[in-house]
Amino acid sequence: MDMEVLGQEQSSEQLDLEEISRKISFLDKWREIFSFHRLGTNNTTPQNHEGNHISADENEDGTGIPQPKGQGHLLSSGLCSIPNPSIISSKLGGLPISLAMATKLRQILFGNTIHVFSYNWKKAYFRFHDPSSELAFTLEVGKGGARSIQMAVQGSIIKYLLFTRKGKDCNLGSLCEISKKEQEQALAAALAGILWVAGAAQKATICLVSEDTYIASTPDYSVDNFTERLQLFEFLEKEAAEKFIYDHLQCFRGEGSCGVILFLYSLIFSRTFERLQMDLDVTTTQLLQPNAGGFLCRQAVLNMILTGRASPNVFNGCEKGKSQETLHGVLTRSDVGYLQWGKDALEDDRHSQVGSTLKTPKLPIWLCNINGNYSILFCTNRQLLSDWKMERLFDLYFYSGQPSQKKLVHLTVDTHSHHWERDQQEEKHGPRRRFSPVEMAIRTKWSEATINWNGTIPFF
Repeated sequence: MDMEVLGQEQSSEQLDLEEISRKISFLDKWREIFSFHRLGTNNTTPQNHEGNHISADENEDGTGIPQPKGQGHLLSSGLCSIPNPSIISSKLGGLPISLAMATKLRQILFGNTIHVFSYNWKKAYFRFHDPSSELAFTLEVGKGGARSIQMAVQGSIIKYLLFTRKGKDCNLGSLCEISKKEQEQALAAALAGILWVAGAAQKATICLVSEDTYIASTPDYSVDNFTERLQLFEFLEKEAAEKFIYDHLQCFRGEGSCGVILFLYSLIFSRTFERLQMDLDVTTTQLLQPNAGGFLCRQAVLNMILTGRASPNVFNGCEKGKSQETLHGVLTRSDVGYLQWGKDALEDDRHSQVGSTLKTPKLPIWLCNINGNYSILFCTNRQLLSDWKMERLFDLYFYSGQPSQKKLVHLTVDTHSHHWERDQQEEKHGPRRRFSPVEMAIRTKWSEATINWNGTIPFF
């Protein structure tokens, strides 16, 4: 009887060993696939937190991974069993995030270390419309707080395509004809440019998600199986940062990549916690605010994307608050501007009024906040804001980011029409025309303007 039981136990143990061997073989197969897709296509040289190039033999463990003090590599509990091209190899050589860094990141975003990003944030990434289409140069944007970041980046994409890239005509036709490769180049250039300005034109920090987890949960820190896997890569040249982003663009534009969150993390680390503390004031101590079960970006995040500084307010310079505290506004003109109009806004609240610094950017592109919805206005004429004669009669193009919009809205703005001409326009299109929120936003910049929608039904 004992021999029979012993035989059964040995048989069971043999089956267990065979099962374990089979699973190890299965994992090895996926590891080879990971290695092929990630490491075989990478031709960048990683840098450490000092901005220096890293080689495998320069690190403590000889793997090319800088080891945080007192931290070992933990097995990731958030990895899928299917290879994800948005996840990088842990051997790429970035600086693994530490508990102290993750704690500061949570604090500056949420004001605590318990909150994590909502579902709408996690599913947000940078995805273009189809190449060679009427909206080929525009991003598809989702719902929730990540939308404002996507639209702010959209402004920089238009800046690159219209006014920065070489060898291309600055016209609307060239925007609609861009290929998939040109889309990718535009996104990489836009993201790198924003990070570089946030880093005071000295460095850019790029955050990517790796295979390994570097932080365990503690009583004071709740893991999200995402932030704990970050590696940070710093670059002392804008061109190097742009190339690195282009080479790893799937980490920002791939479905399931959490690309918008990764960009926001990169923005914060590029700006640095020290600069952020100087940028903010008593009105804003964290970058996100709770809203309907999710989180919205405070103005400081948008200003950081537009100007490089996380100024909490939209007025010019600095002003005194009700208790004589110093409030921080916008100090310098940026390439992309900002317009804002809300039906419930108080006109006598001077602190909420957008100043001329944001209204008058270096290039004719504006991020618009209209009743809390973000959109883009732009002009293809680079000289619009540098020659007053150009501002008499000009064309603007409007992109709302709404799924229902299938082509750009073409607006003609006349800033020198007589009052009877404005009355005729309003009578022609009905009394509600004068209350179009888009027009009201434009009139915060050109107060007496008449706007012709050129056959499009005005947005309300």
